[in-house]
Amino acid sequence: MAKIGIRVWVLIVALFLALLAISPSIKTGVEITSVERNSTAFNEGLRTGAQITSLNGDKIETIEDYTLAIGKLFESSNETRKIVIGTPEEEIIMFTDEVPEITVGKIPKTRIKTGLDLSGGARALIAPANVTLTLDQTNDLIAVMSERLNVYGIKDVTIRSVRDLAGNNFILVEIAGATPADIETLLASQGKFTAKIGNTTVFEGGEHDISDVCRNNAQCARIAGCFPAEGGGSLCNFEFVVYLTSDAAKRHAAITKNISLDETGQYLKDKLYLYIDEQEVDSLLIGTDLRGQVTTEILIRGGGTGANDQEAYKDAQNSMHRLQTVLITGSLPYKLEIVKLDTVSPLLGDTFARGLMFLGLAVFIVISAALFVRYRKIKITLAVILTMFSEVFITLGVAALIGWNLDAPSIAGIIAGMGTGVNDQIVIIDESTSNRNVSIRERIKRALFIIVGAFATIIAAMIPLFWAGAGLLRGFALTTIIGVTVGILITRPAFAEIVRKLEDY
Repeated sequence: MAKIGIRVWVLIVALFLALLAISPSIKTGVEITSVERNSTAFNEGLRTGAQITSLNGDKIETIEDYTLAIGKLFESSNETRKIVIGTPEEEIIMFTDEVPEITVGKIPKTRIKTGLDLSGGARALIAPANVTLTLDQTNDLIAVMSERLNVYGIKDVTIRSVRDLAGNNFILVEIAGATPADIETLLASQGKFTAKIGNTTVFEGGEHDISDVCRNNAQCARIAGCFPAEGGGSLCNFEFVVYLTSDAAKRHAAITKNISLDETGQYLKDKLYLYIDEQEVDSLLIGTDLRGQVTTEILIRGGGTGANDQEAYKDAQNSMHRLQTVLITGSLPYKLEIVKLDTVSPLLGDTFARGLMFLGLAVFIVISAALFVRYRKIKITLAVILTMFSEVFITLGVAALIGWNLDAPSIAGIIAGMGTGVNDQIVIIDESTSNRNVSIRERIKRALFIIVGAFATIIAAMIPLFWAGAGLLRGFALTTIIGVTVGILITRPAFAEIVRKLEDY
């Protein structure tokens, strides 16, 4: 029996490490993908990434199980319920009259992350309007954008700076499971909030004037009611409390102390007008008890419309949530414009993923058949197949280790790497079977020299492609670079040793 050489052992160790990086799992249950801050669930200790395996004794294995269990608990309203949420580590008990403000998803079967092309979501390429930013300014902008999306409750967000070959700077935003409307609502506008009496600013959004905003307490943030709107449809009103800083409260008192009362005697003549990006969104009456008073609590009101009560209620909720978010985070430091906006539905992502799997299988079968027809040696064919599989598996392991999201370009890069690998292996086989007057070691050394030259050419081509298209082709370039690097350092030397053993044998 031939002794296993050091290069083959390196390949075996690399495969084992890739397996650890991918970490295949057979766990059942659902995973929490987001938890509203300051909600009951959040305060009881539930966090993003926690796994739910049971709910009030009912076993939870799928998202459908969780939905049915929650629906059964909240069949009737206005009742406080005891909810026991089981996780692998502990049981969390909470009492609430509302559906827990958490979002759940499937537990990942591996650590391999998929991009929007496979999991669905929205992607936007954004640039500051008429401003050239430095690296520090770009990082500050990304931090504010991340905070705004997190406060709004959108998770699984990737925000990074990218640059095209012309040197133009952009910000790439990818949100799994979101819609383009989410991005446009929160990021396409600067979201500068101001509250004015006449032309005088009373307070602005952000921590300078806002100490807190009521968001998850029904006593101070709620949909006040729905009723028929003029001209048809429905209108729902919302209201929530904003807590001002002491400076903003003193400013409010100084501005209102000299305003006279209206004809009813219940309100001041001047209203408090609310603006977002200089567009009026609402106006509020100011009660006489607030005139000249240093108050840190302001009640904000607004509304939402729809064809029926359900649509109007949802629109009011979204409007209230957006206004709360802008008040908490303040305005973005720059006006932004969306250069490119894409969306992929989860259904399309599943279909695309299946198509890619079939394509990879077809490529695998065609290559295997062609090799067998070419060399008529089952051992050589199996060696090529094993090496090809190893290269793909190690590439996936590296992607899982660095947390790279595999999108369509990334998968294409892996397939391209498969083709490059097979081509290199054919070079090794042909060189090892030609010119028998030269030793097998010298022939394989000559083959590896050719392969190293090809590797350098591919790397030289992929590096600029990594930034081409404002980073949208990064996946293709990165997985191609990983694949050919794994090949040149691990699989090609191991394959050459296997071929040498087979030739000796």
